[in-house]
Amino acid sequence: QVQLVESGGGLVQPGGSLRLSCAASGSIFSITIMGWYRQPPGKQRELVAAETSGGTINYADSVKGRFTIARDNAKNTMYLQMNSLKPEDTAVYYCHQRDRWGREYWGQGTQVTVPS
Repeated sequence: QVQLVESGGGLVQPGGSLRLSCAASGSIFSITIMGWYRQPPGKQRELVAAETSGGTINYADSVKGRFTIARDNAKNTMYLQMNSLKPEDTAVYYCHQRDRWGREYWGQGTQVTVPS
């Protein structure tokens, strides 16, 4: 089992920046994919960025060049640095991890609001 705890959401003006954090605990040695999803108001959850254990990173087209996923293995923490934020980035952001057996783990979600 893996437990994920997120922090760092909030209200930010267009063009501003935020950094989300996701602290992991438990059987983290079994994780093969880690990343971030978001769910805008009234819409389905969508992938924002993901990194495999081998280091391959994928970003949604809508965030390429603005968002950066990173991790600190010593702290068992994953980050999402978000720059040049836009109103359309408003969503609840979730960290996500999947282990080698295909089990998925989700954080509790953190709200990011960028007013128009």
